[in-house]
Amino acid sequence: MAELRCGALLLIGRTASVQFVTPFHFRLIRVLDWTTYDGWTWLDGYQLNACGDAVARRSIFVRRGGLLPGSVPARRRKEGR
Repeated sequence: MAELRCGALLLIGRTASVQFVTPFHFRLIRVLDWTTYDGWTWLDGYQLNACGDAVARRSIFVRRGGLLPGSVPARRRKEGR
């Protein structure tokens, strides 16, 4: 299980919830303090693309035990630089 702290990078996939068929990286803003089922939580953060850029702000419902630490590849240099 990944550490849930502000700024943490997580890999969200089927182990976190069956709704996430295609895995994606997620930059955590905060853990929401909403009442839910034991072992589950709501997270607020940004979905990242392959370069590590935020593409969507999301609140997601996930199983804590299914969260994995994520890693985003270093930014690629643009052509001509």
